[in-house]
Amino acid sequence: MSAPDSVLAFLAQARARDDTIPLPKLDLDLYIHNYVGKFFSLSLCRTRFDRLIFIGQACAPLCVDALKAAVAEANKGRDVARFKEAVDYIRVAAPDEPEAQGDDAWIAKTEAVNKADTARLETELKGYRNNLIKESIRMGNGDLGKHLESIGKLEEAWDAYMRMRQDVGTTKNVIECGRHLADVALQRRDWTIVLSTVGKLASVQTDDDDKSTQTYARLAAGIAHLCTDQYADAANSFLGVDSLTPPATYAHVASPNDIAIYGGLTALATMERQDLQNRVLHNQAFRTFLEQEPNVRKAISLFINGRYSSCLSILQSSRSDYLLDIYLHTQLSALYSKIRSKCIVQYFMPFSCVTIESLEAAFGQPGQPIEPELVDMVRNGLLKARIDAKEKLLVAVCPDPRAEMQMEVLEVSRRYTYEARERLRRINIVAAGLEFSGFDNLQATGHGSSSVTVEEPW
Repeated sequence: MSAPDSVLAFLAQARARDDTIPLPKLDLDLYIHNYVGKFFSLSLCRTRFDRLIFIGQACAPLCVDALKAAVAEANKGRDVARFKEAVDYIRVAAPDEPEAQGDDAWIAKTEAVNKADTARLETELKGYRNNLIKESIRMGNGDLGKHLESIGKLEEAWDAYMRMRQDVGTTKNVIECGRHLADVALQRRDWTIVLSTVGKLASVQTDDDDKSTQTYARLAAGIAHLCTDQYADAANSFLGVDSLTPPATYAHVASPNDIAIYGGLTALATMERQDLQNRVLHNQAFRTFLEQEPNVRKAISLFINGRYSSCLSILQSSRSDYLLDIYLHTQLSALYSKIRSKCIVQYFMPFSCVTIESLEAAFGQPGQPIEPELVDMVRNGLLKARIDAKEKLLVAVCPDPRAEMQMEVLEVSRRYTYEARERLRRINIVAAGLEFSGFDNLQATGHGSSSVTVEEPW
């Protein structure tokens, strides 16, 4: 069944950012149910709204349903800008839907309430400052920051939380303030600030029974590393997430399924077979997450067992679902490329010579010959091999131990000659009655001296 013309027109506008995603397998209701709001008194869940908007802009089969759900989600909260954004999108994609009509009365009422609450909280905070009550000032800035965050004023919320940080006095206060700052930085996609903030959170000493702070810090750091192309660091962060921590403590950022996908793909792209076996599949904490994403677990098992074609095939079958993730979609091509290159290298490793035809049969993609890909891998140093274009062979380049030994001997000889020459120079300087302590004094005064002490590193 083809999408309506209005949906196709809307997706054509969004396609400048990314290609639309065909035929995903995920159930939208079950998928979005995994996320809950940060402030339980305010039902708007920002990550849920962002994910719904992204799915609506990227996937034709789910476009209308996702945008309708985004309108309903925004209507639960107090962020008028997000409600208007969702309504504007659905007016283009599905102008006949009831949600496309908007709700001017709700907008006017919510804006008035937001303005009144902002004025009230600022007045209360001013009173606390006049009374010089430090704890009240901290709580006042915290309440103002939460309010501003809930209505979508992230810059002002950040400023309020920064003022709140000046008055923290206990470990609990430090953690609370740090998590607020990290949440705002995540929403602003400021990954440098996220890493800096969660780094400070991770260093805070907490009770052994309270692991939620460390879990949150590792999760936020993993997302920041993932979005900045630091896949090895991202894998280490996700693998350190404690599965015993209740998902409700971090469900405003990601779900347990997301942790399994992010951690599994980054580990598969960066870790060797033994590390995948020990740190991923045999990691009891992370295995709990993997059980919720059997495709990722199976892909890792297939790679470890040397079934590379099946590994890539199962990952490809889930590609359309992964492209609907707000953090993963920009990184998926790079991750898949790294995993594919690893599979080709591991497949070729036991052989001294492989026909390109056999590689094509194992790793070929429709309409894309594998030979240019092999050329790039050889040039980039991923494959220690050469391509015999005439015989259509990939031939391993085996290092010559004799030549390597000779090069090593020559290098040792060069270093010995250099050190001997420097020692002779020092002996001659001492014999001439001169001593050097460095060149700082000479540079500072601009004069030479017949007696300068030097301490050269040896």
